[in-house]
Amino acid sequence: MMKNINNKMRITFYRSFTSLVLGLLSAQCYGATTNHERVEEGAKQYLINQLIDTTQDTNIDVDIVKIDDRINIPDCPTGFQYNASQEALSQSYISVRVSCKNNEWYLFTSGQVTRTKEIVVTQGAISPGTVLTSSNLALAKVDVRRLRYTAFTDLDSLIGARMKRRITDGQAIQSNMLCFVCKGDRITITAEVAGMEVKTAGIAQQDGVVGDNIKVINASSQKAVIARVASPEEVVIHL
Repeated sequence: MMKNINNKMRITFYRSFTSLVLGLLSAQCYGATTNHERVEEGAKQYLINQLIDTTQDTNIDVDIVKIDDRINIPDCPTGFQYNASQEALSQSYISVRVSCKNNEWYLFTSGQVTRTKEIVVTQGAISPGTVLTSSNLALAKVDVRRLRYTAFTDLDSLIGARMKRRITDGQAIQSNMLCFVCKGDRITITAEVAGMEVKTAGIAQQDGVVGDNIKVINASSQKAVIARVASPEEVVIHL
């Protein structure tokens, strides 16, 4: 709870500080800096400030479209104001309205936003059936728009998993590409009852990653049960 409060306080301070800096940058002249450059930098910092998110370990990079030099941008002693809708902030290309309280002037500019996250990727090409080890895994920053399924941020959590398809060097590893327990695997079924554990052999009837619930057959009773994948060798039933 204390960590969450500290994170919220840090984000609030960062946004307040950034807003102050944006106002100062807009209200003052710095050497040969033009109003066009000030507006472009202000729009960039505004978007970064709005999009910052420390809870998902996502890096934000913003590239503002250059404003046509032929467009007249008047001085704004009180500082330029920036605004984008909440719907726009979720997009890759974001339109930003820039205005000034001193007059009725305004314009729209836009920024291209890239969101990257450090996740596990392949180190070298990997063939179907390969069991993952630390030697064929690496961490890299990947554009989150390329991810369609759950990705992984911890190398160690993937060791022992088996690839289901051929993938190329540097490709992000996603949950649909692998299985910790694969269909047909002989695994241990652990039943937890009132703090006690009972183990028996079983056969997986479905693929699954850690945390998935899959169908397995008890090798002794031949009965089907639903169990949670705990590791490449074990599934767990809570009774």
